[in-house]
Amino acid sequence: MNDRIIPGVLAIGLGSALVLAVLVPAVALTYRRRGRFGPGELAVLVAVPVYGLAILGYTLLPLPQVDAAFCAGRTAADSLQTRPFAFVGDITRIAARQDATGVRAWLANAAVQQVVLNVALFAPLGWFLRGVFRRSLPVTVAAGFAVSLLVEATQYTGNWFLFPCAYRLADVDDLIANTAGALLGGLAAMLLRPRSWDATGDPDRPAPVTGGRRLLGAVCDLMAVWATGALLGSLLLGGATVVAGLRAPFPDWYDTANSVVGFGVPLLAFLVVPLLGCGGTVGQRAVRLRPALPGGGVPGRGRRLARALLGTGGFLLLSGPSGALGVLGLLWGIAGLVGLWRSTGHRGVAGRLTGLTMVDAREPARTAPDDRPAAPDRPAAPDRSAG
Repeated sequence: MNDRIIPGVLAIGLGSALVLAVLVPAVALTYRRRGRFGPGELAVLVAVPVYGLAILGYTLLPLPQVDAAFCAGRTAADSLQTRPFAFVGDITRIAARQDATGVRAWLANAAVQQVVLNVALFAPLGWFLRGVFRRSLPVTVAAGFAVSLLVEATQYTGNWFLFPCAYRLADVDDLIANTAGALLGGLAAMLLRPRSWDATGDPDRPAPVTGGRRLLGAVCDLMAVWATGALLGSLLLGGATVVAGLRAPFPDWYDTANSVVGFGVPLLAFLVVPLLGCGGTVGQRAVRLRPALPGGGVPGRGRRLARALLGTGGFLLLSGPSGALGVLGLLWGIAGLVGLWRSTGHRGVAGRLTGLTMVDAREPARTAPDDRPAAPDRPAAPDRSAG
């Protein structure tokens, strides 16, 4: 892979991991602000970190071996270019050395490619600010200029003096091209912005229970357990490394402790959450759902726990501490996925086995846990004790 592909691959990989790490709070926050989490919200959630990492990657990578010999060979012209529109002369000089002419020759011109890449790199920033976050065009352009200025300053200072000298060229033409890209992206957003993005729901109004919403809740459950396990496991790894004195092997207790802390504790927390309040799991609460009796009443704690164990909890238990999909875990996951889509009201296999359904958490819940109709109020009996 060349230097123009590697930063993009790293941005996609690291950005996707970051999205999974923040998926649960992002879904919960979006549901409480917009009343939904659809494909548009998911696209923005994925695109923002991937794009931010792409800017870092394309402006800072690749990292050379910056030592005294490297810095001794650098001149002021290698670190800073302050003449505006110097790229015009670069394009002309490269074109004069080329044998071919026409559109293909211009596309093959390295100076043209550099300008186009700088414009294209900041066009999404303008589209996000103007189209998604609804900022004015002047604010969008100013933000593009500010971000580009920060990038150029980072390059000029050797990543803010982390390196003994600058290894990239801080170029005023890059600042011009980046700002132009933000402007073009902002203008494009005024024409290409999907109107469906404006169709936000009422955050306090109950919405239908759909298969996609149920699936998103299940994914949030898995991510909550796995992300918590990864965090606790990382903390345990750091502690074991300190105990081992930065040398192998790790203490004998590490493998057992890693299974308990990285899998057992998050799973236990996952099973405790449905016992609180109206009984939804972490993922169900994120998408504002809760299990309910057929008439909308709140189930008892025993049925709530059983439902969690027969749903995502069963998948996690059968998959094992490593998180790898064993045969039983795979079969249970497939059965749960099919049941989620094919069952009435998307109650799923766990709901069918426990006799529970799934409702929007914003719907008023009955206070009686057994879901029986409340007895009507009876008028007070007349007082016959008086004369």
